[in-house]
Amino acid sequence: MTYTFARRRWAGALGLTAALLLSGTASAQPSGGPYGPVPQRYAVPKAAHVYFVAPDGRPEASGATLGEPTSIESAIDRVVTGDAIVMRGGTYRTGGLQLNQGVTLQPYLDEVPVFKGTQVATDWQSLGNNVWRTRWATLFPAQPMGWWRREREGMLTPLHRFNNDMVFIDGEALQSAGWEGEVSAKAFYVDYDKGYVYIGTNPAGRLVEITAHDIALHRPSREVHGKPSDRKGPTLRGLTFTQYAYRAIDIEGKKPSTQVSEEPTDDPVGPTPEDQHGKEVVGTLLENVTITHCSRVAGYFRGDKLVIRNSLISDTSTEGIYVIGSSDVLLERNLIRRNNVEQLTGYFPAAVKIFNQSNRVTVRDNLIIDQPNSNGVWYDVGNVDGVFVNNYVEGAQAGLFFEISKGITVAGNVFVNNQQGVRILNSSGARIIHNTFVNSPALIDRNERSAQGDHFGWHPQTGPDVNERVGHVFEGNLLVADAGVKGPLLRIEQAPVTCGKVTQAMTSRVDGNVYLRAGGGAQPLVNWAPVPGAACQTQFATLEAFRQAVPGVESTGRAQQGFEGAVFRSPELRRFELVRVPEGVQPLLLPADVRKQLGWGATHMPGALP
Repeated sequence: MTYTFARRRWAGALGLTAALLLSGTASAQPSGGPYGPVPQRYAVPKAAHVYFVAPDGRPEASGATLGEPTSIESAIDRVVTGDAIVMRGGTYRTGGLQLNQGVTLQPYLDEVPVFKGTQVATDWQSLGNNVWRTRWATLFPAQPMGWWRREREGMLTPLHRFNNDMVFIDGEALQSAGWEGEVSAKAFYVDYDKGYVYIGTNPAGRLVEITAHDIALHRPSREVHGKPSDRKGPTLRGLTFTQYAYRAIDIEGKKPSTQVSEEPTDDPVGPTPEDQHGKEVVGTLLENVTITHCSRVAGYFRGDKLVIRNSLISDTSTEGIYVIGSSDVLLERNLIRRNNVEQLTGYFPAAVKIFNQSNRVTVRDNLIIDQPNSNGVWYDVGNVDGVFVNNYVEGAQAGLFFEISKGITVAGNVFVNNQQGVRILNSSGARIIHNTFVNSPALIDRNERSAQGDHFGWHPQTGPDVNERVGHVFEGNLLVADAGVKGPLLRIEQAPVTCGKVTQAMTSRVDGNVYLRAGGGAQPLVNWAPVPGAACQTQFATLEAFRQAVPGVESTGRAQQGFEGAVFRSPELRRFELVRVPEGVQPLLLPADVRKQLGWGATHMPGALP
């Protein structure tokens, strides 16, 4: 089949419609899916002991057969390593389940078990003025963490947003309000002193659900139900968790899981050898799992050899997936969308946070979308040798953020309409190779932040020191922007306070990149630091000027400003293969390890796609 493309102004060729994302099919990297849960028919597993459970199962029942299912609570209490829990379809309104054994939880055949952290509210009093209220016993008040700066953020985020209660009407989540007068069809209010929940929709004939549990499944690293921990993570397949205050899943490390008012992520505390953390719970697997509508995070995941595959993480607040102090982790073919739905500020949100001295965490071939108030994937504080390949990230603040960490390979990804496609901050050894950036500038920067007097204490000690934030590679990337994108497409920046003190270049190689910008007008192409002078950074409008000022950069790079004509096969269908190769652009030789990670040949055109 052949295709014919009419020439047109390039900004039109970049007309991006987020609603059409899933109708597109990528032909190379990323794979094009399927992303998120894939419908399965789960056979009853061959396990040492199988417990059948049902929403109406009797706790005293044996659970040995389909005809006498027990309750999920009773099964969780009985299982030991090697057992399996097979769940009949339906809604399980439960929470606080504690499991410290390496067991499997899965559906029966193609049925759909759903864990819900809410209860149905039926006893309502009309107050007039389109306001109704009910008494509610299970409330989850909370405050922002101690490091949240009220003097800076208090005028942007009302304190009631940090409470963890949620209300749903016919499945739709409402936003919190500050008092009765702000209640509406889309907002609820909680009077914590008197224990009332207020809504602005007549509850007659509606399903109104209010949070009753702050967690579904807790995996302690210590004794529960009279059994010591076996240090093996659970296997969860085909399950749905939704409507939990705080989080749905919490896998402990050495430190016990915290209350919402405590810092959950300082495990370990301070720079720690890899063999001293991540070993308490090893091998957790989530596959075809759905986690939605959790008031803070989908889950805190600690422990080596974690795998989360083909799962949906959606409608969370501060984070979706939160990986802490873990090594050899794989996140693959997940659909991750809509984090920070409460629009909290000052909380550094990320749809995926990889935190606190995690090693060799691979994020491969995931679909990360609809994140206007959140970063996409954030490797933060002491991470080592990350791998971020073949992902599609659209509509985030920073699609990939790599901070205070050492070593990451970023290759074969497509970044579309992000404030920054990639940001590398106060880190070393980032290789950004053969990615496609569409209206998503790349930023590599460093500042004066160090272990002395830092707001977060020991965090900067886990990464490279101020003079060690070097060794980055930016090579073979395709950077495309329409006329609405202002400023440089590649930004290498340095805080003014470090001028004259930190003088080594941040990058070891910048070459073979292709820069295409639509529309007229003078816009800088590259920002570069450090250079001599008080500001220690400057901008270049052309690659020729860049090469002259900074010897050795972009010897094979190409740029076209004011480009006209179609660039991609069909951006409306998310087909970001080049419709034609810009003049002078040649395939580039790929490093052997990158070829292996991507499954590519020895050479490849700039960008992620053929």
